[in-house]
This record gives sequence, structure tokens and C-alpha cells, in this order.
Amino acid sequence: MTDPDEAVPAHRGDPLAEQRAMARSAAVVDRSHRGVIAVPGEDRLSWLHLLLSQHVSELPEGSGTEALILDAQGRVMHHMIVSHVGDTVWIDTEAADLAPLLEYLQKMVFWSKVEPRDATSEIAVLSVVGPDTATVLATAGLPVPEGDHASAAVDGGGLVRRMPWPGPDAADVLVPRADLDAWWARLTAAGARAAGTMAFEALRVESRHARVHLDTDERTIPHEVDWIPSAVHLTKGCYRGQETVARVANMGRPPRRLVLLHLDAGDEELPVEGDPVFRDGRNVGRVGSVTLHHELGSVALALLKRSVPLDAELVAGEDQQASPAAIDPDSYVADDGAPPPGRAAQQRIR
Repeated sequence: MTDPDEAVPAHRGDPLAEQRAMARSAAVVDRSHRGVIAVPGEDRLSWLHLLLSQHVSELPEGSGTEALILDAQGRVMHHMIVSHVGDTVWIDTEAADLAPLLEYLQKMVFWSKVEPRDATSEIAVLSVVGPDTATVLATAGLPVPEGDHASAAVDGGGLVRRMPWPGPDAADVLVPRADLDAWWARLTAAGARAAGTMAFEALRVESRHARVHLDTDERTIPHEVDWIPSAVHLTKGCYRGQETVARVANMGRPPRRLVLLHLDAGDEELPVEGDPVFRDGRNVGRVGSVTLHHELGSVALALLKRSVPLDAELVAGEDQQASPAAIDPDSYVADDGAPPPGRAAQQRIR
């Protein structure tokens, strides 16, 4: 299995201490391997509105959101963070998704006045995580936008974007790639501990925020991984896959749900992404992101069949990597027994 974060440091000497800094003060992580796309042009919002799962036709300058690209059956292909700053919409996504996502966007330009381009060589992503994030930003001389995904331009190029995950407070700082080292030094001097992606991923798993291709597979629809409403607007139409999104929201329930699993295993026996999850010998799901958390121990995100109960005795992984597993009750939202809105309306009519 290829590590999607292998291009940047996994840790800076002590990943558990780095996690604690993220939880209690602040730490900065190099995420400069993220793919960045710039979308300038006067039609940028109306054009993106037709392609993305999120409502962006009137996205105010200085704001942002999360969004998806779905296939015709409503299955997740790409996840991205969107920021509207100045006269450009900035999109960042998984490194491996940059080329196919950009190719798709460029094919869909037609006569629209937009010029999507690969901006990865121009802009690099650093992430500050922790309750002291705002203090670090201010000390480093950066703007401190307020609110989830609120964004502001940085003098000299780039932007700051506040994020609702992976920790108690966070911000992405998109800086000119040529100045990456200087900004790293500036943020650490401002009080952020140097950290690696292992710490960032551990807090992301704790927050139960799915990562595309790790916590999703070729069948995943947005409802299964809690990307509604953070990345999907249910009353908006005119995008590929919208029919499936609306049908599941109004007439049914997603076949699987994302949960946090507590694993009873040593560090050397952990399952890996893509491994099956078993209940009584039957495959009932798949393992997603696996991590060692500084407080929770060995945990993983998993997509499980909706019929799996909260108290199920599970086994995650196979052979030497098989681990007894239990669902975290805070990650499990039980069905209330009420029919979905569309089905309830049908029943009233009858």
C-alpha cells in the first residue's frame, strides 16, 4: 500500500508529543504535497457551481467550503477544500487526485470565462492545529479570519483559511512555495511545535473526518462518510450524481456508516487500510485510516454495514493483523426509526 503522505515528514522525532501539542497548544505540519488548483476568471463561481456538490454560485469573497466531485451514480471521486480569495477560487486536494481532477475541470470549461490551472508549483500548504492557532497566526503576522473556512489573503501571496478539523482549532496557511522554509521558521518561532503527518492524521481520525481513498472505496456515497452537509448541498441541483444524493436523502438510508473503532492490538499487529471487518466470521465492512492516538490508543475509521449494532463484537483485519475491535459509542448515530422525509411524505399521501 502506498503512503499518500510519503513526500512529507511523517514526524519530527516524537509523534505522540506532537499530537499532545496539537491537542493542548499548537503545532504546524508540512502538507506541501497537497495538489493546488487555481480557478481565476469572471465565471469562476457560476461555472464551479455546475460541477461541484456544494452551493458556490454566491460564495462570498473571503469564505470557503468543502466540496466533492461525484460520478453519475453519486459515488465519491474527489474531495477538495475550496477558498474564494480576491479574484481566484483556490482548490486543494489529494496529491494523487490533482491530475485527474484538473483534467476533468479543464474538459468542462467549454465557453465559460475561467482558466483552471495547476498551481502546486506556486503554492504550498502548511497546517496549524491546536487551541492556540489564532495566537500563532497573529504572532506570525498573519490575518486571523473568523469562522469555519473563512479565508484571507496574505501579503506577498497565499492565504490563511480557518478549518473546523482535525483538532480543536486549525488553520491552513497557503504560502508561496518559494517561501515555504521561511514560513515554516516563522510559524515555529511564533509558538507552533514542529510536527509531522502522523500527528495530523491521528487527530483527523479522532475527529472522524473521512479522507478520500483511505476511508472511502469505489462504492462510497457522501451520506456514508458524513459529508452531508459539510461538502454537499441537498437542495442544489445541476451536478453529476445529484439524483443519487437526493434519492438517498429523501427516500432511504445509506447502506453503510463511518464509525471509529477501538482496536485491541499491539503496534505491530494493526490492520491496514482496505482490510475487511468481520462479525461472526462474516465480512461487514472495511478498515479505513489506522492510527495510534496519544489518548485513545490504537484506533481506526471503518465503513460498516448499517445493520451492524453498536455492541457488535468485531474483528478488524486478517491473519497476523487481525485485531478485536469495538465501535466507539460517540461515533455511532442510531437510526431513530422514523422514515426518511420523502418516504414519510408518501405515507401521508396514502
